[in-house]
Amino acid sequence: MATAQLSRSIKIHKASKETVFPSQITNEHASLIMVKKLFATSISCITYLRGLFPESSYGERHLDDLSLKILREDKKCPGSLHIIKWIQGCFDALEKRYLHMAVLTLYTNPKEPEKVTEIYQFKFKYTKQGATMDFDSSISFESGTNSEDVKKASVLLIRKLYILMQNLGPLPNDVILTMKLHYYNAVTPHDYQPPGFKEGVNSHFLLFEGEPVNLQVGLVSTGFHSMKVKVTTEATRVSDLENNLFQENSTTEITHQGLDFDEEEEECSNHIQRMNFVCSQQSSQSSRKKRKVSEPVKVFIPDRK
Repeated sequence: MATAQLSRSIKIHKASKETVFPSQITNEHASLIMVKKLFATSISCITYLRGLFPESSYGERHLDDLSLKILREDKKCPGSLHIIKWIQGCFDALEKRYLHMAVLTLYTNPKEPEKVTEIYQFKFKYTKQGATMDFDSSISFESGTNSEDVKKASVLLIRKLYILMQNLGPLPNDVILTMKLHYYNAVTPHDYQPPGFKEGVNSHFLLFEGEPVNLQVGLVSTGFHSMKVKVTTEATRVSDLENNLFQENSTTEITHQGLDFDEEEEECSNHIQRMNFVCSQQSSQSSRKKRKVSEPVKVFIPDRK
Protein backbone atom coordinates (compact mmCIF):
# COMPACT_ATOMS: atom_id res chain seq x y z
CA MET A 1 0.00 0.00 0.00
CA ALA A 2 2.95 2.38 0.54
CA THR A 3 3.38 2.90 -3.19
CA ALA A 4 -0.28 2.59 -4.09
CA GLN A 5 -0.63 6.35 -4.46
CA LEU A 6 1.84 6.33 -7.35
CA SER A 7 -0.57 4.43 -9.57
CA ARG A 8 -3.69 6.31 -8.59
CA SER A 9 -4.85 9.29 -10.60
CA ILE A 10 -7.84 11.46 -11.31
CA LYS A 11 -10.00 10.17 -14.15
CA ILE A 12 -11.78 12.21 -16.77
CA HIS A 13 -15.20 11.08 -17.91
CA LYS A 14 -18.20 12.51 -19.65
CA ALA A 15 -20.54 14.35 -17.33
CA SER A 16 -22.79 12.10 -15.29
CA LYS A 17 -26.17 12.70 -13.70
CA GLU A 18 -24.78 11.26 -10.44
CA THR A 19 -23.11 14.40 -9.08
CA VAL A 20 -21.33 15.23 -5.83
CA PHE A 21 -22.78 18.63 -4.89
CA PRO A 22 -26.34 20.03 -4.81
CA SER A 23 -27.37 21.76 -8.04
CA GLN A 24 -28.78 24.81 -6.25
CA ILE A 25 -27.59 26.62 -3.10
CA THR A 26 -30.36 29.01 -2.12
CA ASN A 27 -30.55 28.52 1.66
CA GLU A 28 -28.49 27.50 4.67
CA HIS A 29 -29.56 23.84 4.49
CA ALA A 30 -28.32 23.47 0.91
CA SER A 31 -25.12 25.30 1.86
CA LEU A 32 -24.52 22.93 4.78
CA ILE A 33 -24.94 19.94 2.47
CA MET A 34 -22.48 21.53 0.04
CA VAL A 35 -19.81 22.14 2.69
CA LYS A 36 -20.23 18.67 4.20
CA LYS A 37 -19.78 17.05 0.80
CA LEU A 38 -16.82 19.23 -0.09
CA PHE A 39 -15.16 18.33 3.21
CA ALA A 40 -15.86 14.59 2.77
CA THR A 41 -14.65 14.74 -0.85
CA SER A 42 -11.42 16.43 0.26
CA ILE A 43 -10.73 13.83 2.96
CA SER A 44 -11.51 11.05 0.47
CA CYS A 45 -9.15 12.60 -2.06
CA ILE A 46 -6.34 12.74 0.50
CA THR A 47 -6.76 9.17 1.75
CA TYR A 48 -7.19 7.72 -1.75
CA LEU A 49 -4.24 9.41 -3.44
CA ARG A 50 -2.00 8.85 -0.41
CA GLY A 51 -2.74 5.11 -0.69
CA LEU A 52 -4.21 4.69 2.79
CA PHE A 53 -7.11 2.37 1.89
CA PRO A 54 -7.84 -0.23 -0.82
CA GLU A 55 -10.07 0.45 -3.83
CA SER A 56 -12.95 -1.40 -2.15
CA SER A 57 -13.20 1.40 0.43
CA TYR A 58 -14.26 3.94 -2.20
CA GLY A 59 -17.31 4.55 -4.31
CA GLU A 60 -17.33 6.65 -7.48
CA ARG A 61 -19.00 10.03 -7.89
CA HIS A 62 -18.74 12.68 -10.59
CA LEU A 63 -17.95 16.39 -10.50
CA ASP A 64 -18.26 17.78 -14.00
CA ASP A 65 -15.77 15.71 -16.02
CA LEU A 66 -13.98 14.39 -12.93
CA SER A 67 -14.52 10.90 -11.61
CA LEU A 68 -13.87 11.09 -7.87
CA LYS A 69 -13.28 8.38 -5.29
CA ILE A 70 -15.41 8.88 -2.18
CA LEU A 71 -14.92 6.93 1.05
CA ARG A 72 -17.67 4.46 1.88
CA GLU A 73 -18.26 1.95 4.65
CA ASP A 74 -16.16 -1.11 3.91
CA LYS A 75 -16.48 -3.83 6.55
CA LYS A 76 -13.39 -5.53 5.12
CA CYS A 77 -11.39 -2.38 5.90
CA PRO A 78 -12.01 -1.20 9.50
CA GLY A 79 -9.74 1.78 8.89
CA SER A 80 -12.19 3.38 6.46
CA LEU A 81 -14.89 3.08 9.13
CA HIS A 82 -12.67 5.05 11.53
CA ILE A 83 -12.26 7.92 9.08
CA ILE A 84 -15.95 7.95 8.15
CA LYS A 85 -16.82 8.19 11.85
CA TRP A 86 -14.47 11.17 12.18
CA ILE A 87 -16.12 12.85 9.20
CA GLN A 88 -19.55 12.27 10.74
CA GLY A 89 -18.33 13.81 14.00
CA CYS A 90 -17.25 16.88 12.04
CA PHE A 91 -20.69 17.00 10.42
CA ASP A 92 -22.31 17.13 13.87
CA ALA A 93 -20.11 20.07 14.92
CA LEU A 94 -20.75 21.82 11.59
CA GLU A 95 -24.51 21.49 11.98
CA LYS A 96 -24.29 23.14 15.39
CA ARG A 97 -21.92 25.83 14.04
CA TYR A 98 -19.33 24.93 16.69
CA LEU A 99 -16.50 23.70 14.46
CA HIS A 100 -13.69 26.16 13.77
CA MET A 101 -11.03 23.83 12.36
CA ALA A 102 -10.45 20.11 11.71
CA VAL A 103 -6.78 19.10 11.60
CA LEU A 104 -5.91 15.73 10.06
CA THR A 105 -2.41 14.79 11.25
CA LEU A 106 -0.09 12.00 10.11
CA TYR A 107 2.79 10.83 12.31
CA THR A 108 4.88 7.70 12.79
CA ASN A 109 5.80 7.28 16.46
CA PRO A 110 2.82 6.42 18.71
CA LYS A 111 4.82 7.63 21.72
CA GLU A 112 5.54 11.01 20.10
CA PRO A 113 2.38 12.16 18.27
CA GLU A 114 3.67 15.75 18.32
CA LYS A 115 6.38 14.77 15.80
CA VAL A 116 4.36 14.89 12.60
CA THR A 117 4.99 14.10 8.93
CA GLU A 118 1.95 15.81 7.33
CA ILE A 119 -0.86 18.12 8.45
CA TYR A 120 -4.13 18.87 6.66
CA GLN A 121 -6.09 21.86 8.01
CA PHE A 122 -9.77 22.51 7.25
CA LYS A 123 -10.91 25.84 8.66
CA PHE A 124 -14.59 26.82 8.80
CA LYS A 125 -16.35 30.17 9.11
CA TYR A 126 -20.02 31.02 9.42
CA THR A 127 -21.76 34.13 8.12
CA LYS A 128 -24.97 35.59 9.53
CA GLN A 129 -26.72 33.78 6.71
CA GLY A 130 -24.83 30.52 7.25
CA ALA A 131 -21.34 29.09 6.45
CA THR A 132 -18.51 29.29 3.83
CA MET A 133 -15.62 27.07 2.68
CA ASP A 134 -12.29 28.92 2.39
CA PHE A 135 -9.35 27.37 0.52
CA ASP A 136 -6.93 30.34 0.72
CA SER A 137 -7.15 30.99 -2.99
CA SER A 138 -7.26 34.26 -4.90
CA ILE A 139 -10.67 33.11 -6.10
CA SER A 140 -13.35 34.06 -3.58
CA PHE A 141 -17.12 34.00 -3.93
CA GLU A 142 -19.06 36.05 -1.41
CA SER A 143 -22.66 36.10 -0.24
CA GLY A 144 -25.18 36.18 -3.03
CA THR A 145 -22.97 34.24 -5.43
CA ASN A 146 -24.96 31.94 -7.67
CA SER A 147 -24.71 28.17 -7.48
CA GLU A 148 -22.80 27.89 -10.75
CA ASP A 149 -19.99 30.10 -9.45
CA VAL A 150 -19.73 28.03 -6.27
CA LYS A 151 -19.62 24.87 -8.34
CA LYS A 152 -16.85 26.25 -10.56
CA ALA A 153 -14.81 27.23 -7.50
CA SER A 154 -15.33 23.79 -5.99
CA VAL A 155 -14.24 22.02 -9.17
CA LEU A 156 -11.10 24.17 -9.33
CA LEU A 157 -10.21 23.45 -5.72
CA ILE A 158 -10.75 19.71 -5.99
CA ARG A 159 -8.52 19.69 -9.08
CA LYS A 160 -5.84 21.58 -7.16
CA LEU A 161 -6.09 19.19 -4.23
CA TYR A 162 -5.70 16.24 -6.59
CA ILE A 163 -2.63 17.87 -8.12
CA LEU A 164 -1.12 18.39 -4.68
CA MET A 165 -1.72 14.80 -3.62
CA GLN A 166 -0.35 13.37 -6.86
CA ASN A 167 2.86 15.35 -6.53
CA LEU A 168 3.66 14.58 -2.90
CA GLY A 169 6.33 11.96 -2.22
CA PRO A 170 5.35 8.61 -0.63
CA LEU A 171 4.42 8.40 3.05
CA PRO A 172 6.30 6.16 5.50
CA ASN A 173 4.88 2.64 5.87
CA ASP A 174 4.24 3.05 9.59
CA VAL A 175 2.15 6.22 9.37
CA ILE A 176 -0.57 6.87 11.99
CA LEU A 177 -3.62 9.10 11.50
CA THR A 178 -5.47 11.28 13.98
CA MET A 179 -7.78 14.27 13.72
CA LYS A 180 -8.19 17.13 16.18
CA LEU A 181 -11.21 19.41 16.18
CA HIS A 182 -10.93 23.04 17.32
CA TYR A 183 -14.08 24.95 18.25
CA TYR A 184 -15.43 28.46 18.57
CA ASN A 185 -15.29 28.88 22.35
CA ALA A 186 -17.96 31.57 22.49
CA VAL A 187 -20.73 29.24 21.29
CA THR A 188 -19.49 25.70 22.06
CA PRO A 189 -20.66 24.12 25.34
CA HIS A 190 -17.76 23.15 27.60
CA ASP A 191 -18.88 19.50 27.73
CA TYR A 192 -19.64 19.12 24.01
CA GLN A 193 -18.04 16.19 22.18
CA PRO A 194 -19.16 15.02 18.72
CA PRO A 195 -19.67 11.28 18.08
CA GLY A 196 -16.35 9.41 17.91
CA PHE A 197 -14.39 12.09 19.77
CA LYS A 198 -13.28 12.82 23.32
CA GLU A 199 -11.73 15.80 25.08
CA GLY A 200 -8.31 16.54 23.63
CA VAL A 201 -5.22 18.52 24.54
CA ASN A 202 -4.61 21.86 22.85
CA SER A 203 -0.93 21.26 22.10
CA HIS A 204 1.37 24.27 22.03
CA PHE A 205 3.70 22.78 19.44
CA LEU A 206 4.11 20.25 16.63
CA LEU A 207 7.44 19.05 15.30
CA PHE A 208 8.69 18.16 11.83
CA GLU A 209 11.85 16.08 11.44
CA GLY A 210 12.59 17.78 8.12
CA GLU A 211 12.07 21.31 6.80
CA PRO A 212 8.29 21.89 6.52
CA VAL A 213 6.39 23.97 3.97
CA ASN A 214 2.76 25.10 3.93
CA LEU A 215 0.70 24.72 0.76
CA GLN A 216 -2.25 27.09 0.59
CA VAL A 217 -5.05 25.57 -1.48
CA GLY A 218 -7.93 28.10 -1.87
CA LEU A 219 -11.36 29.56 -1.00
CA VAL A 220 -15.01 28.68 -1.72
CA SER A 221 -17.85 30.69 -0.20
CA THR A 222 -21.49 29.74 -0.51
CA GLY A 223 -22.79 32.86 1.20
CA PHE A 224 -23.65 30.72 4.25
CA HIS A 225 -20.51 28.66 5.07
CA SER A 226 -16.74 28.69 4.33
CA MET A 227 -13.90 26.17 4.57
CA LYS A 228 -10.17 26.79 4.17
CA VAL A 229 -7.63 24.08 3.37
CA LYS A 230 -3.90 24.16 4.05
CA VAL A 231 -1.44 21.27 3.67
CA THR A 232 1.83 21.20 5.62
CA THR A 233 4.43 18.58 4.72
CA GLU A 234 8.18 18.08 4.56
CA ALA A 235 9.92 20.03 1.80
CA THR A 236 11.60 16.87 0.48
CA ARG A 237 8.17 15.55 -0.58
CA VAL A 238 7.36 18.57 -2.73
CA SER A 239 10.57 19.16 -4.68
CA ASP A 240 8.76 19.16 -8.05
CA LEU A 241 5.41 20.46 -6.86
CA GLU A 242 5.67 24.18 -7.61
CA ASN A 243 6.50 23.83 -11.31
CA ASN A 244 3.76 21.26 -11.86
CA LEU A 245 1.20 23.52 -10.21
CA PHE A 246 2.28 26.55 -12.20
CA GLN A 247 1.75 24.50 -15.36
CA GLU A 248 -1.85 24.11 -14.20
CA ASN A 249 -2.21 27.91 -13.70
CA SER A 250 -2.59 27.32 -9.97
CA THR A 251 -2.53 30.06 -7.35
CA THR A 252 -1.25 27.69 -4.67
CA GLU A 253 1.51 29.32 -2.63
CA ILE A 254 4.27 27.86 -0.49
CA THR A 255 4.62 29.75 2.77
CA HIS A 256 6.16 29.28 6.19
CA GLN A 257 3.44 29.76 8.76
CA GLY A 258 1.86 27.76 11.55
CA LEU A 259 -1.60 26.53 12.36
CA ASP A 260 -4.15 28.88 10.83
CA PHE A 261 -5.93 30.57 13.74
CA ASP A 262 -8.05 33.72 13.59
CA GLU A 263 -6.03 36.72 14.72
CA GLU A 264 -9.01 38.39 16.36
CA GLU A 265 -9.78 35.31 18.43
CA GLU A 266 -6.41 33.81 19.25
CA GLU A 267 -3.10 35.63 18.90
CA CYS A 268 -0.78 32.84 17.97
CA SER A 269 2.89 33.40 17.16
CA ASN A 270 3.60 30.67 14.64
CA HIS A 271 7.07 29.53 13.65
CA ILE A 272 8.21 26.57 11.58
CA GLN A 273 11.81 25.42 11.80
CA ARG A 274 13.62 22.15 11.28
CA MET A 275 12.43 19.84 14.09
CA ASN A 276 10.36 22.77 15.35
CA PHE A 277 6.78 23.55 14.27
CA VAL A 278 5.73 25.83 17.11
CA CYS A 279 2.45 27.53 17.92
CA SER A 280 3.33 29.51 21.06
CA GLN A 281 0.74 31.36 23.07
CA GLN A 282 1.38 34.36 25.30
CA SER A 283 2.10 33.22 28.86
CA SER A 284 -0.30 35.88 30.15
CA GLN A 285 -3.15 34.39 28.13
CA SER A 286 -5.66 32.84 30.52
CA SER A 287 -6.62 29.19 30.10
CA ARG A 288 -10.22 30.14 29.35
CA LYS A 289 -9.04 31.71 26.09
CA LYS A 290 -7.41 28.52 24.86
CA ARG A 291 -9.47 26.91 22.14
CA LYS A 292 -11.48 23.85 23.11
CA VAL A 293 -10.16 20.75 21.33
CA SER A 294 -11.45 17.22 20.67
CA GLU A 295 -9.52 14.18 19.49
CA PRO A 296 -10.64 10.74 18.26
CA VAL A 297 -11.51 8.11 20.82
CA LYS A 298 -9.03 5.92 18.91
CA VAL A 299 -6.30 6.83 16.41
CA PHE A 300 -5.95 4.86 13.17
CA ILE A 301 -2.92 2.89 11.95
CA PRO A 302 -3.25 1.89 8.25
CA ASP A 303 -1.96 -1.50 7.10
CA ARG A 304 0.45 -0.26 4.44
CA LYS A 305 3.16 -2.92 4.56
